[in-house]
Formats: sequence, structure tokens, C-alpha cells
Amino acid sequence: MLEKFYNDAKVEFDKAIEFLKSEFAKLQTGRASAILVEDIMVEAYGSMQPLKNLAQINIPEVRSIFIKPWDKGVLRSIEIAITNSGQGFNPNNNGEAIILNLPQLTEERRKELSKMVGKLAEECRITIRQARQVAHQQINDAEESKEITEDERDGANDRLQEMVNEANKSVDEMAKKKEEEVMKV
Repeated sequence: MLEKFYNDAKVEFDKAIEFLKSEFAKLQTGRASAILVEDIMVEAYGSMQPLKNLAQINIPEVRSIFIKPWDKGVLRSIEIAITNSGQGFNPNNNGEAIILNLPQLTEERRKELSKMVGKLAEECRITIRQARQVAHQQINDAEESKEITEDERDGANDRLQEMVNEANKSVDEMAKKKEEEVMKV
């Protein structure tokens, strides 16, 4: 029974950490990455679709993204979606493809991104704490209903806290690494 509580908590911790990884990947750090644009929603063929479904996305250089749609008819829609994405990209449409040149990050933008890294990491820690609270309550309920002893409850809560500490350590390491990446000139 306790293993189920641990496993459920671990699944929630892992989900939170995976979400944090995906959010960190979307932060522009001055290096081109398909992740920066692949989920931009584009109006094409009467519906909204992610860019990755409409075009091939390549990274020819460290600071460039090359987007070549499979159907040139959606080229203008892609350009508009990128412009309206709020990411500050200035797309260059050459009639065949769109080229995005990422600007050098300013010191102000680096600090802004660094704050965002901290905010995302804290949101992840909150999610981990909430999952711990659910597991903690399940353990206490099991003890109250005499399914486990008081000693087992205490041991279970200690093990749960060790799992939380391990998850938080992963979050801290990821945040530190991402912050260094953001602040690197």
C-alpha cells in the first residue's frame, strides 16, 4: 500500500519535472532551436495547426532557423503567425521559405529570462509540494484507519520527504544550468 503512495507521488514529481524541462526548452537563450517555433499555432486549411505540422524546421546556423513549408500556399500564414507569436521574431520571407535570425540577447533580456527561469522552477517546486501533500494525507489516512502503524507512518513520511528532496534537487540543478545558459554571452 505504501509503495502505491510512493509511486503515485513519484509519477507526479516526474510530470512536474518533465513540464519544467519543456518550458525551459522554449526559453530563447540566443541559440536557435526548433522548439522555439514548432508549437506556434498557424491558421491553415481552415483550422489552427502547430507549425511543425506544416513545415520542415532546420537550424542551419547557431542563430538561424529555416522554415520551409510543404505547401507554399501557407507561407504567408506562417509568417503572420510567427510575427504575432509575441516572441519578438522578425521573419524574412524569401518566397520559398522563412528565415529567422535570432538577435543577440541584451543584458536586460538575459535578466528577464533569468527571472523567468526562477519563476518556472518555483512553480515546479509548488507542484511537487502539492503532490507530497496528497501522499502525506494518504499515509495519515492509512494510519488513522489502522492499515499501518504509527511507526510505519513516520517511516513513510520520512521516505516521502527524501523523494521530495531528490526531486527539488533535480529542479535546482536544472534551474542553475538554464540560468547559466541564459546569462552566458
